[in-house]
Amino acid sequence: MPKFRMLRERVSQQDGIHKHTLIESPQATLTEVARAHSIDYIQHVMDGTLTAAEQRRVGFPWSPAVVERARRACGATTAALKAALVDGGAVHLAGGTHHACRGHGEGYCVFNDVAVAALDGHANDTLRRALVIDLDVHQGNGTADIMREHEWCYTFSMHGAKNYPFRKVPSDCDIELADGTGDDEYLTTLETALDYVSAAARPDVVFYTSGADAHENDSIGRLSLTKEGLKARDRYVFARCRELGVPFVVTMAGGYGRDINDTVDIHHTTVTEALQAT
Repeated sequence: MPKFRMLRERVSQQDGIHKHTLIESPQATLTEVARAHSIDYIQHVMDGTLTAAEQRRVGFPWSPAVVERARRACGATTAALKAALVDGGAVHLAGGTHHACRGHGEGYCVFNDVAVAALDGHANDTLRRALVIDLDVHQGNGTADIMREHEWCYTFSMHGAKNYPFRKVPSDCDIELADGTGDDEYLTTLETALDYVSAAARPDVVFYTSGADAHENDSIGRLSLTKEGLKARDRYVFARCRELGVPFVVTMAGGYGRDINDTVDIHHTTVTEALQAT
């Protein structure tokens, strides 16, 4: 997607970026992906044997490039987790493919990068308990589907009530927002929710699926947050991570601004706030 290329270019040019390390996304191994997804589904993705209906559900046709991108999305979030455990926080400049479920892809998501990274970290004893904070405007149904059998991972999603997906998979905590919800109501709700989910999850790592699609000028978001409101949202999340004393992993997730520059601005602000919080 062009927004991710534009974000990468902007981040690489910002002041102070030399203090941080930009790395190319590694490709997740099939063993890593299989911790989150069924073997049959992975095989169909790898072989290009997804049916026409399955490809429509994903949202784009199969190609080798789609497979590589999906594996690199997972590899990047896994690498970000490893970096966060050392540095206190790390950012994946794409990712947040939270609609990919255990046995199928959907909503432009093939494999679920946060689930793959969390399960890899737990399998390798680098994290004990995780909290997923999903503030994309769409509910994180795939993450909820994959992680619901893993009591050590607490999933929280705050999203538009009437937005995609229309059949939602329950997270450990879901908060649904009415169309047109603006900054004040959103931030008040989020602050209260972070108190609750932090206590319930008791995490040693936070995965933050941020999203730019709650913005007032997003073409499909249906909420009414300003850029300042979204910056405050990010600050609430990072402040909570500091209070908990835990590292965080950030992914960008959705953003479909009528002006793509608005989307890139919001993602860039999230990156900047994350870097300042480490």
